[in-house]
Amino acid sequence: MTLRRTTLHATHEAAGARMVDFAGWSMPVHYGSQIDEHHAVRRQAGMFDVSHMTVVDVDGPGARDYLRHLLANDVDKLKAAGRALYSCMLNPEGGVLDDLITYRRADGYRVVVNAATRDKDLAWMRDVAARLSGTLAPVEIRERDDLDMIAVQGPAARDLCLPLLPESLRAPAEALTPFTATEDGDWFVARTGYTGEDGFEVILPATATLSFWQALAAAGVRPIGLGARDTLRLEAGMNLYGTDMDEQISPLESGLGWTVAWTPADRDFIGRQALERQQADGAHRRLVGLVLEGRGVLRGHMSVSAGEAGQGETTSGSFSPTLGVSIALARIPADAGERVTVDIRGKLVPAKVVKPPFVRHGKALIDL
Repeated sequence: MTLRRTTLHATHEAAGARMVDFAGWSMPVHYGSQIDEHHAVRRQAGMFDVSHMTVVDVDGPGARDYLRHLLANDVDKLKAAGRALYSCMLNPEGGVLDDLITYRRADGYRVVVNAATRDKDLAWMRDVAARLSGTLAPVEIRERDDLDMIAVQGPAARDLCLPLLPESLRAPAEALTPFTATEDGDWFVARTGYTGEDGFEVILPATATLSFWQALAAAGVRPIGLGARDTLRLEAGMNLYGTDMDEQISPLESGLGWTVAWTPADRDFIGRQALERQQADGAHRRLVGLVLEGRGVLRGHMSVSAGEAGQGETTSGSFSPTLGVSIALARIPADAGERVTVDIRGKLVPAKVVKPPFVRHGKALIDL
């Protein structure tokens, strides 16, 4: 199978990146040292080519009602253009088809979905729109494959990025608060991210991507690969689709219950009835953080023993460069206590149960 390539593929190769297959895309996993890249984001600023993600514009007079049915969170919370909302898109059984961000725009909405679910998401979104066509006003679902996306993250990210934006966007972008966005033409700047640090996610015309990337590099922003992106998001306690949740797992068992908008009670979003049944039955499992207290490295799909409460499993795990210990997200019995053991190559190693996130804005949020 031929891997898809982003606009910056040749630039990554020229920089010495190790390229890997990620969800059908050839993407940089690191440019030499994953640990150094991780620390660069926590201490200064790094940039990520995330153009493999999918930008979808949802427009038309029926867009609001369509999204209120499609998503578990409620776009009516977006009271003005420029506001952003994190949500899960569910199947009728309450399983997570994807987690995504929706932005309200002056004339519609913009949805950014994961690369690994690109084709599935677009097919589902169009199928739902078709099924609602007899009851809703028209909806237009348009994939914006003419746009790329670069995330600039870290304590110095905003200061380094602002002067490089189009002049018309500099003042509006500087005034952004977390989870808001501004746009001008095909440039779209959001104060969002996936690292637990401040910064921008910049959606821009593919024709401008290379020059913008080069300008960021000249300003001292370091290129960062998928390896450090994963350890950064894990420290920040952020879920990875397909690893920490999927079509068989509901938001209520993924630490994402807060993204489900239960009111108003008459909003019939997809998966609502299944979630209501699960809520009435009581959660049997919960997603928690683990900090390893013995030797070893936590990885995904390791068996977790919670004693009499039963068994669980790690979903994501890695060594934390910021904390200097091994950490994980794990789905364990709801009544598990504060100590568990993890099976690492046949050896039961003690671990402490904590509430994610582990790190935000460069600071440890847990006691070691």
